[in-house]
Parts: sequence; C-alpha cells; structure tokens
Amino acid sequence: MSTLFIADLHLDDNRPHITSLFEHYLASDEVRHADALYILGDLVEAWIGDDDDAVLLARIARATRAVRGASVPVYFMVGNRDFLLGEAFAERAGFTLLEDGAVHDLYDTPTLLMHGDVLCTDDVAYQAVRRNVRTPEWKAQILAMPLDARRAFAAKARQDSRAHTGSTHETIMDVNAVAVADAMRANGVRHLIHGHTHRPAIHHFDLDGHTAERIVLGDWYEQGSVLRVSPERRDLRRLG
Repeated sequence: MSTLFIADLHLDDNRPHITSLFEHYLASDEVRHADALYILGDLVEAWIGDDDDAVLLARIARATRAVRGASVPVYFMVGNRDFLLGEAFAERAGFTLLEDGAVHDLYDTPTLLMHGDVLCTDDVAYQAVRRNVRTPEWKAQILAMPLDARRAFAAKARQDSRAHTGSTHETIMDVNAVAVADAMRANGVRHLIHGHTHRPAIHHFDLDGHTAERIVLGDWYEQGSVLRVSPERRDLRRLG
C-alpha cells in the first residue's frame, strides 16, 4: 500500500535517457500496484499547448494512460513550465487535474499539495511574471499563436529563465518560511509536499506549537526522484 509522488521531470528531447527512465518507471510493478500516482508539475521543459503534435507528448500520454489503465489514479498539478496544460491533454493522458494547493488525505493524514513556486515569495521578479502569465487573457493570446511561433516563444522564455536563475541568489529562489507556514495554517494541515526548488529533502519544524513536515520532491535532470508514502513512512529516493 503506497502513494507515489514525482515532480520537475522537465522531459525534453535533449535528454532522451530521462524520458526512457520515466517510461520504464511508470511501467514498473511499484507504479502499477500503487494506490495513486501524483505528478506535481513541470512534467516537461516547456508546454506550448494541448495541440502540440510533438512525439514526446504522445509518449508521455501513452505511459500515463497505461498507469490509469491499470486502475491506478494519476493526478496532475501544473507547474511553472506546463501551466498551459489543459483538459484536452488531461483526457488524452488519463490525468485527473488538481488545483495548486489541493489538500488530499494520505492514509488519514491531511496533506497540502503544491507545485511550490508560489511559496518562493522572495523572488519578487518571478512572482510578477507569474501573475501576468497566469491570466486568462495572456493564455488565450499565446494559444492563439501558430505552433511554430509558440515553439520560438517557449525557447526564448527558457533562455530568459536561465538568465534569471543564473543572476539570482539561490536563497531568493527557495521557498519563504513564512509563506510555507501561512499556506499550511490557512489549510489546517501540518504536512506539505511540493516540488519546484529541486532541493529534495524532508524538513521538520515547529508550526504553532506542533511538529510540521515539509517534503520537497527532487528533479529529474540527471536521475529520477520519487517520494513513496505509505501508512508507516515517507521514503524519498533517487531512481536510475
């Protein structure tokens, strides 16, 4: 009995071994016999719309649909790289879409699930961009562009993101402790699982006089990373 969590795979044609690792893991007995699989954002390096005809997306949909076909629910929460993913691809891939900040009960433990970027409140420049690109007007404008134009736009956005990351101190891009506490307090939970920061760890801290837990999922740039939650324990480990 276990529930599995992954995030920040950043699947891309430039790293085919990671795509293969993803496919092999989703075909494993661990996944096919899990209670559920959660993907908490940034499944791909850049999402340009559900109408993208890239072979990579067909492979992803085939792999996740097979998990759903094995009677394992697949929950998906968008991240900062794939926030344009919509209902059409979710249906194709067998996803159940989750709102960022959903609370799910994991073996009698209410747990807040987030991608994690909204918690990085010290990165003021990023938060301003995030607010702009999440508006319905911005999304509609981008999705109305031809696919080739969207691919070019995504490439430029990735370039700008790398420049911002390279020029911003890493502590600014990490989560803010007050934002974490506020989010957990607002949702009435003492357990949080998120990704985004690429700093896999299990943190324990005091929240209003009680022990709280924040689990950060690892990225898949060089190897895989998965969190296995069971009634007895939480195990964060590498794959590949």
